[in-house]
Amino acid sequence: MTDTTTEQDTGEPGLKTVVTASAAGTAFEWYDFFIFGSLTTIIARHFYADVGEATSYILALLTFGVGFVVRPLGALVFGWFGDKTGRKTTFLVTISPIYVAEHAPPKKRGFLTGWIQTTAAIGLIMALSVILITRWILGTEAFDAWGWRIPFLLSFFLLVISLWIRLKLNESPAFKRMVAESTERQAPFRESFGTWKVGKFVLIALVGIMFAQGAVWYAGYFYTRFFMERVLKVEVATVDMMILAITVASAFLYVFFGWLSDRVGRKPVMVGGMVLFLIAIFPGFHALTNAANPALAQAQASAPVTVIADPATCAVQFDPVGKTAFASSCDLAKTVLSNAGVSYDNLAAEPGSLAAVRVGTVEIASVEGAGLDAAALKSARTDVETRVKAALTEAGYPARADPAGINLIAVFAILMVFMVAATAVYGPQAAALVELFPTRVRYTAMSLPYNIGTGWVGGLLPAASFALVAWSGNIYFGLWYSVGFTAVAAVVALIFLPETRGRDLHTIGD
Repeated sequence: MTDTTTEQDTGEPGLKTVVTASAAGTAFEWYDFFIFGSLTTIIARHFYADVGEATSYILALLTFGVGFVVRPLGALVFGWFGDKTGRKTTFLVTISPIYVAEHAPPKKRGFLTGWIQTTAAIGLIMALSVILITRWILGTEAFDAWGWRIPFLLSFFLLVISLWIRLKLNESPAFKRMVAESTERQAPFRESFGTWKVGKFVLIALVGIMFAQGAVWYAGYFYTRFFMERVLKVEVATVDMMILAITVASAFLYVFFGWLSDRVGRKPVMVGGMVLFLIAIFPGFHALTNAANPALAQAQASAPVTVIADPATCAVQFDPVGKTAFASSCDLAKTVLSNAGVSYDNLAAEPGSLAAVRVGTVEIASVEGAGLDAAALKSARTDVETRVKAALTEAGYPARADPAGINLIAVFAILMVFMVAATAVYGPQAAALVELFPTRVRYTAMSLPYNIGTGWVGGLLPAASFALVAWSGNIYFGLWYSVGFTAVAAVVALIFLPETRGRDLHTIGD
């Protein structure tokens, strides 16, 4: 392999244009996804109000994830076209890191693709800025009622700009060289997924890189946001401003870790980010509770909540179709706690016994709602809710986080740890993926793991994590989703992921 390349190969005179145009177009795409994710609470109230507060929130998160779920299908289709007809023909609808990496010289590939990785942060910054400005102009009441639609309207104009920018770009040098040398590319799909020579690297890319990228990045940027808003009861505007501040402050880290991977290698930087995340996630979220809502942390320590019930009478507190009545005494108790975002333990009671909620030393009997008509069931639920909330208030559980009690410096420091982990994984990722596959199948082979990691692992992370919380009753239990994917990725990367820094893209697979 060689670490040198010609001016024609690198496209050095046009690198700034390529990187800038690619980054701008991709940032506009991320804006769309992040607008929806940032407005999840409002969307849940408007469209899923009939299925319970906890379930409506999870359904809104699932709707956010739907846009990501279909991405692997598009990856298969347009990845094939990209390898058959060229990068430019599919660049309008596919990922841009490949395009930039194929323009970049080997010694600067991580640095230059790191700029493309910042587009996720830029898209989030744009989304949060538009939301905050619109809410400030209209007022909270008008924004929640109808003004939340305005940020979505801006997407149309950004789409037009994105298309205009990308239509001005040319074919990548790597693809031009492949065509000039008449390299065989008749069956990119079969070679990518039907041969072990390339297929093994597709699996390594998916499990060893993209599992971690989806888990670490979305936990750091999105699950922290939803956790502060939904569980810690911090005001939405405050959460938006904190996430905006940390995203701006950490944006340079994508480029830094991309640059660092050009010096020390892709593998140590990415695995380092995974290990940092695994070490920090549980203590970090506990610390986040103490910093963002200290009254809640104190109440949980001094007056822990326990649901005492016959396990046979308890349903999972997640009903995506709105058909479960949640009428048993156990269900009524858990529904109240789930809707309030209160963490609780479960204690098995005698079969057939009436469920109760214990708040510290105070025990509140639930009500059996099975067999009641709708009006009577609603009355029973209200009765349980009133008594449980009174006990929670008496024990010091706050209805909302006190803005004056939030330790903003501590919250910022905790979030920065997660940002460092996320950007260490994400910054070198594009260069590492591109360097695994030969040019003739690169789009096809790289697109599927990239979009499964981003779409399925990452896009479904918030919904899956909150569903785990609803199932267990423990506000920290949802973190196991991210831990599981990241731990598997770290092991696979350590054992099977080759170091690819400085590879000549033209000789891969020869």
